[in-house]
Amino acid sequence: MKDPALIGENETFKRTFVQEGQRGIIMKILVVNAGSSSLKYQLMNMEDESVIAKGNRERIGIGGDPDHTAAMLEVVKALTEGENAVISSMGEIGAVGHRIVHGGEVYKDTVKVTDEVINNIDALSDLAPVHNPAHVLALRACQKVFSADVPQAAVFDTAFHATIPQKAYIYGMPYEFYEKYNVRKYGFHGSSHSYVSKQLALHLGKDITTMKIVACHLGNGSSITAIDGGKSVDTSMGFTPLDGILMGTRSGAVDPSAVTFMMKKLNLSPAEMEDWLNKKSGLLGIGGYSDNRDIHKAVSDGDKNAILASDILRYGIKKYIGSYAAVMNGLDYVIFTGGIGENAVEVRQDVCSDMEFLGIELDKDLNEKTRGTLTKISSDNGKTQVWVVPTNEELLIARSVKELFGL
Repeated sequence: MKDPALIGENETFKRTFVQEGQRGIIMKILVVNAGSSSLKYQLMNMEDESVIAKGNRERIGIGGDPDHTAAMLEVVKALTEGENAVISSMGEIGAVGHRIVHGGEVYKDTVKVTDEVINNIDALSDLAPVHNPAHVLALRACQKVFSADVPQAAVFDTAFHATIPQKAYIYGMPYEFYEKYNVRKYGFHGSSHSYVSKQLALHLGKDITTMKIVACHLGNGSSITAIDGGKSVDTSMGFTPLDGILMGTRSGAVDPSAVTFMMKKLNLSPAEMEDWLNKKSGLLGIGGYSDNRDIHKAVSDGDKNAILASDILRYGIKKYIGSYAAVMNGLDYVIFTGGIGENAVEVRQDVCSDMEFLGIELDKDLNEKTRGTLTKISSDNGKTQVWVVPTNEELLIARSVKELFGL
């Protein structure tokens, strides 16, 4: 796999399909994940689901590319020009898939990108002010860069959670808040939760509709999801990604009165309070570090605040696993994924300790050895299996695009 340098001039491409002997069309899908000042991409060969190339344009509008269109043009050059080129022309790309954080209640499935879809994503920016405006910029940039006959699709992070029942997503606030302002639980990391649950079912050769799973996506941002029969029935993140367990810099769930109390004490505006909760809380606010690896080192050094932060994180994960087992009336599998979930041996060990009543019993040796590989880490004595399943949201997006367009 090549990670091409981003250099060269743009050119106009015709859409053609490359053929290799009698194998027919080689289907390549470009996956785009845009932030306000960044544009990540992966070019995937869907014949074998391999990554052909990946890269990231950073500092868009702040010293790097002037805008997302310019950044997308640089991606085109990187893929097609120079010694690091991986395709002969953009005509080899059969479709483009975009990761979109928030689809609200409007989009519950992957959809073809149209002007109306882009406008609707833009209209949902109040619900995701950091993410959706950036997605809109990338969508419009790709409309300019790619010819109209290259289909593009939007894959929504919230879509997987569209199956959550109303009793789980309505807050105990006046119902008109939901009716007038769309205030409800939406859930996030949907692409990751969908991917790892399906991947485990595929690996085991089991029908996912028979499985009760709690998926723990643990990273700088973390969420826990109850997946019953392949469908999300509850999840820890809520109206925004701030809800749920303690995270790198996010507080997780907090009594709303504690928020208003501190706003009065410190004379904070809503924006200032949001900044405290999103950027200065979590592991950072309690333990002094936002990265769990730094917290782990500080714990080893006996730092009391780091120990407390670590304990709060692990306790929160354990609590959600137990509550979701109750929601689903059973539990067959626990999945750990994400940067922490796939690699933090000590987190998995502590979360799964004293959980024998749920049939959870780790194999300590397997757990100790497992980092970033699809591996069962529970012993054969427990009825509930525990697995590490590496996430791959880009592949889930590419698969969704392929299915949508029948490629």
